[in-house]
Amino acid sequence: MKLNWGMIGGGEGSQIGPAHRLGAQADGLFTLAAAALDADGAKGRAYAQRLGVAPARAYGDWREMLAGERGRAERVDLVTVATPNATHFEITKAFLEAGFHVLCEKPMTMSVEEGEEIVRIARASGRICAVNYCYSAYPMVREMREMVARGDLGRIRLVVTNFSHGHHGNAADADNPRVRWRYDPAMAGVSGQFADCGIHALHMASFITGDQVEKLSADFASTIAGRALEDDAMVNFRMIGGAVGRLWTSSVAIGRQHGFDIQVFGEAGGLAWASEQPDQVYYTPVGGRKQIIEKGEAGLSDEAARLSRVPVAHPEGFPLAVANIYVDLAAAIRGEARDGLPLAEDGLRSMAAVAAAVDSARAKGAWVDARPPMLR
Repeated sequence: MKLNWGMIGGGEGSQIGPAHRLGAQADGLFTLAAAALDADGAKGRAYAQRLGVAPARAYGDWREMLAGERGRAERVDLVTVATPNATHFEITKAFLEAGFHVLCEKPMTMSVEEGEEIVRIARASGRICAVNYCYSAYPMVREMREMVARGDLGRIRLVVTNFSHGHHGNAADADNPRVRWRYDPAMAGVSGQFADCGIHALHMASFITGDQVEKLSADFASTIAGRALEDDAMVNFRMIGGAVGRLWTSSVAIGRQHGFDIQVFGEAGGLAWASEQPDQVYYTPVGGRKQIIEKGEAGLSDEAARLSRVPVAHPEGFPLAVANIYVDLAAAIRGEARDGLPLAEDGLRSMAAVAAAVDSARAKGAWVDARPPMLR
């Protein structure tokens, strides 16, 4: 039986909304049963109905949706929060406390304190609070994780990652509402580009290595006049297990398109993956030749094989990575364990890293503890 799914935000014209709708429904596991898709209530209701939501469950805002779904016999099993950053905490908290499972877009909250409260509520309620670090659900990222876990690279020495693009590099476009909010503290919080894209790269470093960031040193820059928050950042970090990390993230790197890639170097070999060529992992054993490991080929780990959707040599894209998150969410809602599902604790660690990076940048690169207090 399909699970009932509700979506908040991600309305017509949004960047992330289509990926969630394609992903959630790709495997026939969820039905879009309720929605509050737009800050303009009338516009959101109309769009939800065009997507097939019944008029009575096409809501004007999230509060109306919470009230309408809370007492409904066939209420939604999962709520996705795909609204601007400043609203994530309030909405996620309200739905968790009402007994709903939640998938929240990143960053999960605007502060470490809010993140810790979400973790406590999720634990106390027994509800799942997942965070959409969907790049971790690409099949070949799972293969990298498995290779590290089984010791193919030996002890990990170094992680180098970046998430840099140039789509906010035109100063003439600085007042575009879809760009401006990302550098407005009232909407985005204490960090711009690092909280928007850099935390994907930082989460990936921890996800693949199975280690956590202990401390970091950051340099932030606002390269376009009028931006209160950074549009470029360099972050050095140290992991608990001893690995060294280097992370660059930028939104003004004109000529770069998506620009998310990661390299992991161990004492026995190295791995490299890029989101623009997500079906290949480059593996170089120490003293050996570089090899290309292809999605869909024989001999991959069970996790990589499980999350591969189409045959070898046929590309899999971003919406199917999001779909893999929903596959694991559906399983978790039904009581099955899913080791790779990013949860509230991951969102909290990211928020702690953002706060640490902001403090470090203000202190001219001083090293700062990046761990959330409740997880130290």
